Amino acid sequence: MRRIAVLTSGGDSSGMNACVRAVVRKALSENLEVVGIQKGYQGLIDRQYQIMSSRSVSGILQRGGTVLHSARCKAMMDEAGQKLAAENLQGLGVEGLIVIGGEGSLKGAQSLHRKGIPAIGIPASIDNDIPFTDMSLGVDTALNNIIYAVDCLKDTASSHSRAFVVECMGRNCGYLTTAAAVACGAEFAIIPEAPFSVDEICECLKSRYREGRDNALILVAEGAARAQNIADQIKDKIGFETRLMVLGHYQRGGSPSVFDRLLGARFGVKAVEGLLQGQSGSMVGLACGGVCCTPLEQVFQSGSRPIDEVILKLAKTLVI
Repeated sequence: MRRIAVLTSGGDSSGMNACVRAVVRKALSENLEVVGIQKGYQGLIDRQYQIMSSRSVSGILQRGGTVLHSARCKAMMDEAGQKLAAENLQGLGVEGLIVIGGEGSLKGAQSLHRKGIPAIGIPASIDNDIPFTDMSLGVDTALNNIIYAVDCLKDTASSHSRAFVVECMGRNCGYLTTAAAVACGAEFAIIPEAPFSVDEICECLKSRYREGRDNALILVAEGAARAQNIADQIKDKIGFETRLMVLGHYQRGGSPSVFDRLLGARFGVKAVEGLLQGQSGSMVGLACGGVCCTPLEQVFQSGSRPIDEVILKLAKTLVI
């Protein structure tokens, strides 16, 4: 193997740059050339790329997002787009591909693997919704962003005796919301994986108000409900004034945490080692503190990643 490629795809997450850096530097140490594909699969189809050097990845560890840029690519969802992507890689003399991204990005890696391109995926999704990895790249930084924002809201909530409804990311997975609720001492975490009753929430918060509690926090995963809807339903029913905050894409940005920098480094090195060992169609993941590889077919066959039972149990005990 003489030349590999790396791309970042889908939604960005902090730690991607640390991972790209690790891929490039590990590959160079093995006398491999590295092609950096710009703007994800769209850049692959449009043949937007650069030859990466050690200098290309210098000074990027502390930066959020991805220096390779990212984009959604509808063309990779059909056979013609996948075929063109594979042909472009072959035309560049690429003998192995590393894809850093979420579920859709990993499916793209699997499709290229099936077309004869050795490909390894690295999970990067702040929702932490990808199976066969305890944590995906960007999750820890996103949690720290949420905690910082909610801690600030807690100050103003207590000053004005208000209840804040905070909407977190998490389309089908409530990990961010649940973990953040435990870490910031929220009264409720509303997530897709668990049923909830607005009437019960109102009764509990009303009771807290009567006890003399001076504020309340309700965290909502976007996939379970919208903060605006929850705020409208509880308004004037709980004693507290009600305000809302939608954190949105703020959660994705910012300088990556130490955990995400180290995780990106470990994932990147493991992916290059996997290609050199002849692996393909697999995903690097974190399991019980170690880094291992799982076939992508197995990842997708398992369905959605179940929410962490330890975090869920903590939430049931400490939240409310």
